[in-house]
Amino acid sequence: MDNASTDGSPDWVETHHSKLRLIRCEKNYGYAGGCNRGAKEANGKYLLFLNNDTSHEVDWIEPLVATMEEDPSIAAVQPKILNYYEKDMFDYAGGSGGAMDVLCFPFARGRLFLTREKDRGQYDNSVQIFWASGTAFLMRKSIFEQSGGFDEVFFAHQEEIDLQWRLQLMGYKIYVNPQSTIYHKNALTLPMHSPMKKYLNHRNSLMMLLTNYSLPVSIYLFPIRLALEFVAVFYAIALFDFPHVTAIFRSLFWILFHPHIIIRRRRKVRKLRKIKDRNLLKFFYKGSVILDYYLLRKKYYSDLMPKPAL
Repeated sequence: MDNASTDGSPDWVETHHSKLRLIRCEKNYGYAGGCNRGAKEANGKYLLFLNNDTSHEVDWIEPLVATMEEDPSIAAVQPKILNYYEKDMFDYAGGSGGAMDVLCFPFARGRLFLTREKDRGQYDNSVQIFWASGTAFLMRKSIFEQSGGFDEVFFAHQEEIDLQWRLQLMGYKIYVNPQSTIYHKNALTLPMHSPMKKYLNHRNSLMMLLTNYSLPVSIYLFPIRLALEFVAVFYAIALFDFPHVTAIFRSLFWILFHPHIIIRRRRKVRKLRKIKDRNLLKFFYKGSVILDYYLLRKKYYSDLMPKPAL
């Protein structure tokens, strides 16, 4: 899939890899739109969503397929994602499987915000996770179609979390299999400190909170999340990071002026839902990862997990 790129890469692909089927979009539909259009054209049992700034170990796809074949209730599975430039470090985008707190702040095994861990095999167990990174994950095409695919309103960032939240509400599971490893260059499409990236992350996270929870849970959690948005504003002002301030207010105004999209998404989720929130909340981190990270100085995934009894 080519999202109307201007760097000459589509012509290079056609010249050097003529056996590949290249689909050119007339405009940039973002990660969500580009992947949806590719999924419609794909004929396989499985869909592999893979970023173009990755490299891979030999035979990395086979363990992912094996995970899916072992359990038909698994809808999607991701590999372990390490950094391309520091191959012993987890990457920002997904680590060894994604998690999320109840206020819709995502984090991962091996990465909390700006803190990455060295891969020492501490997350090499194949386990159920809350979200699989859009950097690389395999999923069943039939379930992708049942879910409605990626929501193109998201454009980019957290669209995979939104999709996989819906999959779990439908009764399916998300897994990581660290026997499979890839390496990711990270943030080449949108740099880490890009105002556009910050805007999309804030907006899309808020949109999930307002639409993927049941209405009572959304109403209960939204004021708490809104308060943290204003804490983030004051923090950004203190750092003279005014583009971040603008990004946060842009996201809040978007939510305010698009109630029709919020209502439409809620109706879609309600039609797909088979699992109640109380049954899914056990997969969320119950505290605030923001407060734990910045105030309590819990820098690692293991700091958030309950310690085993002696």
